[in-house]
Amino acid sequence: MNAIIAEESVLRGWGAGFRAGLGAMIADVLFLVLAFVGVVAVVERYGALQSVLYLLGGVLMLVFAVGAWREARGAASFTDDLEAGATGFQKAFVLAATNPFQIGFWLTVGVGLIKPGTLDVLAHVPGIGDALAGSFVVETGSFALLVGFFGGIVLWITTYPAALARAGRRVDAFAPAVALVSGLVLAGFGVLFLGLGVMGLV
Repeated sequence: MNAIIAEESVLRGWGAGFRAGLGAMIADVLFLVLAFVGVVAVVERYGALQSVLYLLGGVLMLVFAVGAWREARGAASFTDDLEAGATGFQKAFVLAATNPFQIGFWLTVGVGLIKPGTLDVLAHVPGIGDALAGSFVVETGSFALLVGFFGGIVLWITTYPAALARAGRRVDAFAPAVALVSGLVLAGFGVLFLGLGVMGLV
């Protein structure tokens, strides 16, 4: 998601980067609703479905990687391409909605966030967890926790694109470089997801 946000921010400006982040966040909201009603757990029960999601996500990432590389070659000027073809929202939403890691998060941590109880956050820190136990206990299942969780996402998708867009305006050559690196990240995860999908089906 961050690769797409970075690409959109430096090529098309803060608004495009923010919309890309919004696409990923809307997928999280969808998963939250599905976790509330228990639908997300279906994916956990059927291994073949997880493998299909890996394959689909891998193909999408490779397609988006090729698009990022094309934009990197064609983006001679950051300002010339500021508003053209902003499709980051759709890219990020589709990737997030088919991302088995994101689904896995909502099957584990996400369900823990909405289930009433308490979580001793620092008790799980390797090596020093025993010493920190009880120092930071969060009440799960509360509305305030969910507001804080999504508030953190909103803060990230607001400030991260702003920093990248500002850097892109200062250094015109920065935009194609970020698009190129974004494509490499997407391609790397695309190949990884395809591998995981194939191993899951074999």
